[in-house]
Parts: sequence; C-alpha cells; structure tokens
Amino acid sequence: MISNLITKGMNGIPKIPGDKSISHRSIIIPSISNGICEINNILKSEDVLHTLKALKALGVRIIEKEEKIIIEGRGLNSLIEPKNPIYLGNSGTSARLLTGLLSSQKFKSILKGDKSLSSRPMNRIANPLINMNAKINTTNGSLPLTIESSNLIARDIELTIPSAQIKSGILLAALNTEGKTTITENKVTRDHTEIMLESFGANIEIEKLGSKKIIKVVGQRELYPNNIDVPNDLSSSAFFIVSALINKNSHITLKNINNNSTRNGILLALGKMGANIKLINQRTINNENLCDIEVYSSDLRGCELGPEYADLMIDEYPILSVAASFANSPSVFRGLKELKVKESDRLKLILLNLQNCGINCKTENDDLYIYPSENYKIINSSIQTDFDHRIAMAFCVMGTKLGPLKIKDFKSVNTSFPSFRDEFNKLGGNIF
Repeated sequence: MISNLITKGMNGIPKIPGDKSISHRSIIIPSISNGICEINNILKSEDVLHTLKALKALGVRIIEKEEKIIIEGRGLNSLIEPKNPIYLGNSGTSARLLTGLLSSQKFKSILKGDKSLSSRPMNRIANPLINMNAKINTTNGSLPLTIESSNLIARDIELTIPSAQIKSGILLAALNTEGKTTITENKVTRDHTEIMLESFGANIEIEKLGSKKIIKVVGQRELYPNNIDVPNDLSSSAFFIVSALINKNSHITLKNINNNSTRNGILLALGKMGANIKLINQRTINNENLCDIEVYSSDLRGCELGPEYADLMIDEYPILSVAASFANSPSVFRGLKELKVKESDRLKLILLNLQNCGINCKTENDDLYIYPSENYKIINSSIQTDFDHRIAMAFCVMGTKLGPLKIKDFKSVNTSFPSFRDEFNKLGGNIF
C-alpha cells in the first residue's frame, strides 16, 4: 500500500522507459527474421518480459545484455513447439500478437494468462484468423486459448474493431501465409507494426483512402534483420507531463520520446486545454518520430473531446481525467467504450476513484463528464486499481494535489514502468 503526499513542484529530467508497444514488436519481428538483430533500450517490464519468455519457449535464441538484447532469428518457420502452455501474465498485447504469429505455425500451442487477462476478449483476434482458416479454440471467448496446426488462406479482412493489437496479429499471420492478405481499417490505430515490417523488408503496401487505410501483405517472404533503437514511451511520459502541468513551480524535460502520429492524442488534448508544452529536437529514427518535451506549470481549461480522440490515446484517459479535475472549466470525453475492456474496466474505475477524491463527475453511456472545483474533500482515500497500472500511476499524480492517497496493488506498475516510483520521487513526488 503506497501513500502520496502533496508536492511543492515537479522538476528535473526523468528517465522514461522504452516504448511498451514497440518493445513487444522488437522481440517478435526480429525472432522471425533471418539473421541477428540488436535491440537497444527495450522496456524490461513484466508485460514485455512475458513476450520475451514466450519467444524463448518457441526456440528463439535471445541474449540479454543490460539495456540491450540480441536476437538470433532463423526465419518465418523456425519456431518450435513449446513444451508447456505459454503463460502471458496480464499482457493483452502478448496474447493477441502471439495468437496471430502462432496461427500459421505447424504445431500446437496453448496461451494462458492471469485472472485479469483471462477475462479479456480474445474472439476479436480469433475470429478474423479463423476466417483465414486458423484452428483456434478459446475458453468462452477468452484465455486459455489453443492453436492447432493449419494452412492459412489469404483473405480480405475489414477490421470492425479499431485495434492495433488485432491488426498486428493479422499482419503477423499474413507474413507466413501464401498469397496477398488485405486489411482495411476504418479508424486510425497505432502503426508500429507496419513501420517495423517495412524496415525488415516485408512485402507490404499501405494506401490511405480518406479516413480508411488499406494494408496489403504478400506472405512467405523472408524478413531481413535490422537493429532497433526503441524510443521512450509517450504513455509513460504522460504521468510526468500532467504532474508538472497541475503543480505550481514545475518544469520538467523528457528525452527521446516517441511522437508517433497514431498515438499522440494526449499531447493534442492537453494542447486544447492550454498546456504549456514544447516539442523540441524533433527527428526520425527507425522510421519512428521522436522528440524531446518540455513541460511547465499551466492553468488548464476544460475541453470537449470527440470519440476520434479515443483512437489516438485510449490508454491516457486515466491521467487526462486527473488533469481535467484541476482545470478551470468542465470537460467531457466522448466515446470511451474501449476503456471497459482494457486491463480493467477503466471507465468504471476512473469514475469511482474521482468521486472518492471528491470530484464531481459522471458517465452517460460511454461519455465521461468532469466538473472541477477549487476545493476538494477526499471521501475515501483508498484508490481501487483492480491491478491496473495506469489507474495506479494516474492517482499517484492525483495525490500530489490532494494529499495522502492509498494506492491498492501499486506493484501493478511493474507491468509497464518498474522504476516509476523512483523517477517520480526524484522530481519532487512523495510515493512511499
């Protein structure tokens, strides 16, 4: 149980971990390339380590050296049948991407997860793969999940759920499928998988038609090795950004942050709220956009965000809700349906914990309304997280303004940011 005390300002240069989404892909894609890849700055959180252990169990030689790993890939069909079911903890990214990867292999595999992951929907990735002739059996639509050997058939697939995990799982399956697989997405999702596959020489074409994106992959073409420098994670940076914005006498600088246009909604939203944020030293590495970010204390105003923002920042709504609680006018965030099927029902937890902190807020359907005040009285200082790392970190930031809050299951932050407490306290936070 962790308490958090009011800070006198957040100042300094925190060390932000490597991007979580890119780290997962930086293990999977090199593992099926044909050669040796060196990966620098990979995030060694619990979720990513589950992906790493899974690939080792599938026969991939991976050497770990401090902040880098070396992967010896041997091609698309080099994976071997695991001796035991593959356990993925709480990592939904691991589960959905590996389901796609393993659906084209010539052996049986079983994927398992913890209680939380075993309650999350897996039919959303299983069904399009079954349409490609995959043999997948879920447990009432969730994990445990069994994948049998099969010959996949290239299909035209339209994504009905905007999800980078679903898209990426299908792309990984298509790599080892004869013929051309076409994926059409009607809403923007993170494009890290397409970017990395292009850099590894995949036969992939991307076309944009208005709001639609069409991705075509010709399968059974070997991937060439490519070293990867993983940028630092914008989602992890968001907690520090908001802590500096809402606390007076604050100034922080964040280095080498991924500023991918398919997931920078938190910066766009905070810009609408009048945040004093400067993007400097903008550049491109491994086809990903990077920048440094300077943040200063700001007088925030409320804003209205339409459902399109959820496509660019679904993971950042817990911390954005904290920012909105200290704005000078109300906010409404619309179209948050996907928050209900993340590591927890985040929409429910945001509402519950904000209300316990004395904030006037409500939900209507999938919309969240926040009515800030100059004075808050904590009703219940115990923050329920349901072992969700982003809820835990968001309400640590809330504690810098309201005083002691007890964060249940704080160790959940190891899912994405094992050094969060140390880095937060270095800037002026008080988590203990």
